[in-house]
Amino acid sequence: MKIPTPFAQVEQPAPKMSRIPRAPIGAWAMWATLLFTGAPVSAAPELPVKKVLTLQIANQMADAAQAEAEKRRATVVITVVDDGGYPIVLRRLDNTQVASVQVGIDKARTAAIYRRPSKDFEDQVKNGRVSALALAGGVALQGGLPIKVDGVVVGAISASGNTPQEDEDIAAAGLAALDAPAAARRPACGP
Repeated sequence: MKIPTPFAQVEQPAPKMSRIPRAPIGAWAMWATLLFTGAPVSAAPELPVKKVLTLQIANQMADAAQAEAEKRRATVVITVVDDGGYPIVLRRLDNTQVASVQVGIDKARTAAIYRRPSKDFEDQVKNGRVSALALAGGVALQGGLPIKVDGVVVGAISASGNTPQEDEDIAAAGLAALDAPAAARRPACGP
């Protein structure tokens, strides 16, 4: 016995079946792509491997820069940033002026995002290219150096608080720690 319902019942036609099973359609598409383009089809594109600056390496670089600053009795801010210019390590040595904190970040960010020493922009301004002062996210002050691994910028290091050349020399000492053999590196933030 059929129970009446308030809804109209409509009979649905049976779905039409393709003569070619679904699995081989994908195989045919891949074969056609290979035939016409000569390139293999992959399920997902491969992403490149990106080297990044770790906290451990950033600390080792800051340790080396700090050792150089202490040897010179320099009062500086040491900043290590990632490739986007964001701080990983920031050290304000005792008696360093507060203004050097932001300047140090700005120098490092400039070197990271423009992929060259911040001194390049200071030189441009000295040579009459005043428009370099308007660069977004950049400062025309010596002391920021890009950190390169296999030719690719992974971050930057800067020092700020003393003369421009002394700031750059301190940052360079930190940068040199990246190239030092692993056994010669001091442990970061510890004995």
